[in-house]
Order: sequence, then structure tokens, then C-alpha cells
Amino acid sequence: MKEKKIICWNVNGIRAWSKKGCMDWVLSQNPDIFCFQETKAHPEQLDASLLNIEGYTSYFDHSKIKKGYSGVAVYTKEKPIRVDTDLYIETDNGDKVLDQEGRFIALYFKDFLLINCYFPNGGGEPHRLDYKLKFYKAFHEYIEKARKSGLKIVFCGDLNVAHTEIDIARPKENQNHVGFLPSERAWLDSVIASGYIDTFRFVNPEARDAYSWWDVKSGARNRNIGWRIDYFLVDESQKKNIINAQIHADIFGSDHCPISLAIKI
Repeated sequence: MKEKKIICWNVNGIRAWSKKGCMDWVLSQNPDIFCFQETKAHPEQLDASLLNIEGYTSYFDHSKIKKGYSGVAVYTKEKPIRVDTDLYIETDNGDKVLDQEGRFIALYFKDFLLINCYFPNGGGEPHRLDYKLKFYKAFHEYIEKARKSGLKIVFCGDLNVAHTEIDIARPKENQNHVGFLPSERAWLDSVIASGYIDTFRFVNPEARDAYSWWDVKSGARNRNIGWRIDYFLVDESQKKNIINAQIHADIFGSDHCPISLAIKI
């Protein structure tokens, strides 16, 4: 069992993000794995500095329906046994269709499964909230199937939900807003109840004013009017192996800040 450090960051456009020198901070942390969401790029749109980082192998999933949208990436020192980017969403008539938005990438290692996921926002047209809830359901089923096969589970990403009132600066004002709706929060309740640990809350149970996303237009970051919507969760079998979980709110480059997990696996 070895300690692993994993970094997770919604970069809100990897090409613009990288021009700010943000990768320098990531690499300075010497993570074993780092995961990005909302890359907004196909791999062929990226230059060598983002595709080929010394000491790491990179894996990507991108939107198949439009460019400059969604997308996830994982960079890892240890090569996985296999990589899966297929998440099937159940439709209203019971059929299952492959998600086409480039939101999901699963890396199967010898000792554990790592999933990096950019969950739908759910705002805008009503069907998007419905899709978000279906996506949540499909994701939960995926990790449960993997866990029942005997794998240890680590998943991270922008879950696009603030779990409890302590995870959002203004809970009363946002109780009817997407990202803090009862149906969204209930899903995360169900995941935790089924045997997963929110690592930041496990390490920092009483931490307040700890957020990972701020609205840019209102200048909310300067006032720390934020939401904690970026997470690392692990299955309960790894409870004793969690070393640390942090939010790096002092690191800029996106409307989200990076988060990290140190764990023995």
C-alpha cells in the first residue's frame, strides 16, 4: 500500500487555463494523478505541452456533439490496466444510450478504480435537470457495480451540487436554484448512505467558508461567496487510509480552484 496524491480541477477551458501558467502549480505538487474537468477541447486541439508531460500518461474524453464543450482529462504516473469512457444513461422509455458529452473517464488500476467525472450542470431548459438526475443515477450504478466486483473506488470531479448548507455561502437564497435543489442533494445523500465518504468533510467536518467555485460575473471570489461543488469520494473500506483532503482556494486560473486528496492505496 502506497500513498498517492491526486489533484482535481475544473479548469474551465484547458487551453486558456494553460496559458496562465497553471500547469506549473499542478506539477509543483508532484501528484501521482491529476484530473481536469471542463477541458473544452478535443485532444487534437491540444499542443504537445498538454498532451505529453514527462513522467505522465494522459487520457481524454471529449464531447462528441460539439467542440469547445465539456470534456475531461486524466494524467497519471502509473499506467492503468484499462480505460473506460462509456457511461450509459437510461431514457424515459427504459432504453440506455451512451452519453455523448465527454463527461466520464474511468481508469482501472491493479488496486483501485479512479473515475474523473464532470457532472451536468442541470440549468437552463427543464430537460437538462432531468438529464442530470439520470446521469447521477447511471454514475451511482456504475460505481456500485465496480465496488461489488471487489475494486476500491476513488472518484472525483465537479459534481455540480453543494451537499449541505455548510457547503454554500447563501443556502436560503439558493434553496430553489439548480445545484442546491433537494433532488440533487438527495442523490449525494444516497451515494454517501450506500458506503462512500466525502473526504473533505471527513477530514474537515466543521470547516466553514470552504468553497471550490465562485461566480465570476458578480466578483464573488473576492468576497468568498461560493459553493463547494468539487469533491473526492472514496468507498468506506478506505476510511483509515485517508491522509488528507484539501481545497486550494488560494490558487487561481479558473472559476473553480483545485482540490487534492492524499490516500494510501
